[in-house]
Amino acid sequence: MAYYITIDGIKMDNDLIEAAKTAVAGRGDGRISMADAEMLLAKVKDGDSYTDVEKDTMEHIRKTYKWTEEADEWFRTEIRKWAATK
Repeated sequence: MAYYITIDGIKMDNDLIEAAKTAVAGRGDGRISMADAEMLLAKVKDGDSYTDVEKDTMEHIRKTYKWTEEADEWFRTEIRKWAATK
């Protein structure tokens, strides 16, 4: 699998995109849940920096996929807190 994927002319992290697709597939209501949000945050944090590619990718995921309200609030808060330390 390629590390990057281009969507609408923007380079994105393919692993994050695939994780979001997996999160909304199969069981459940097709929304990104708290568990999914925690998994996505862990993937962002694995490189110990919040790169521009990851920022663009997460913006795309937040706009493209449906999230539970709880997961969306939690993710936005946690990513802000973590990114502020980088």
